[in-house]
Amino acid sequence: MPTLQDNNIKDVITSTTQTSKKHVNSKAVFHDCVCSELDKYLKDLGEYTPNNIHQLFIGEVEAPLFKAIMEHTNGNQSMAAQMLGLNRGTLRKKLKQYNVLN
Repeated sequence: MPTLQDNNIKDVITSTTQTSKKHVNSKAVFHDCVCSELDKYLKDLGEYTPNNIHQLFIGEVEAPLFKAIMEHTNGNQSMAAQMLGLNRGTLRKKLKQYNVLN
């Protein structure tokens, strides 16, 4: 991300806007992907009514999320907790829950 020392204000605004658009587009793509896969899952159920679908879904999303974030931060739990918006104690609990701790 450029700083005011590196570029003039116009360049900083342009870069920030482009970064924000990428983030928004990324969120939209992720949202669409989740919705699409959830629709497929529910259609595949047919007449069957599952129990605890929320717990199933959260577990299937959280486990790879925590693994990916820990890899991205090279195992730095403080940085991972900050990225996830969790306190470090909650992160450690989740890492243990999903066997992500080394």
